[in-house]
Amino acid sequence: MQITVEPGDQHTVLHLRGEFDTYYCPHLQEEIDELVKAGANRVALNLRLVKFINSTALGAIIKASKTLKAAGGKLVISRPSPFCRDILSKVGLDRVVPVVDSDEAAIAALLEGTTATAAGDDSALDDAGSVLFGLVDGDRVEHFLPVAKRGPATNPVHGHAFGSTWRGVGRMSSLDTEGLYFLWNGGQTTLTPFEMGQLLSLGTELVVKFRLPLLRKGHCEATVTISEVDERADGVKLGASFQSIDAETRKAVEQYSQDLAFLKKELRQATGE
Repeated sequence: MQITVEPGDQHTVLHLRGEFDTYYCPHLQEEIDELVKAGANRVALNLRLVKFINSTALGAIIKASKTLKAAGGKLVISRPSPFCRDILSKVGLDRVVPVVDSDEAAIAALLEGTTATAAGDDSALDDAGSVLFGLVDGDRVEHFLPVAKRGPATNPVHGHAFGSTWRGVGRMSSLDTEGLYFLWNGGQTTLTPFEMGQLLSLGTELVVKFRLPLLRKGHCEATVTISEVDERADGVKLGASFQSIDAETRKAVEQYSQDLAFLKKELRQATGE
């Protein structure tokens, strides 16, 4: 990762480029410490060109924010890439460090003391938080989701043809070693939330594919059983318990859970909650 320093009259913008992982955490802190020594305590962290960030790096951002705050300044995150924005939102770091959509907005926040956080743009997110799922029982699909209700016979994430096998795509809300929760709005089907709940009722077996954004790993795959169904106005929230998962994937999920627990602890300390 490269760090480029852009000094201003009363602020500094740090432009980060590349992969922000554990190796580069000390480099960021060194930059922050040097700025504080020089009396520059208002910093914007531009993450537009950061395509990967892990849990240790997020912890480094929290530490940098604490350092600047202790020096009477503040840290603002500017223009995060879709990957970074998704992660910042998922772990709640945007509750600690303001996130804005431009360097100009970041500078205004630094100079005016603004704490407003720009809302995420779902359309800008990549598929890092997606859960691709299919029913083990194909007859169940035919019964509850006939061809007329399926929409285009393509992968809802990437657009390529599925052939005769239907798949749905949801948005992950949480994940631990026992299973995962995800939201499904029906995609391009014409199902109502009630019908979605019937299709994905308690005990239904699914094959799911998902990613662990904090880790350098491709799509994980597992067989799950629906354990919770919560019908909502715009879809359903589903809880799914792992039934079959390979050792490598389970180890990755355990690491992901540990990373999130670490970040939540850091966030509680940062917010005093």
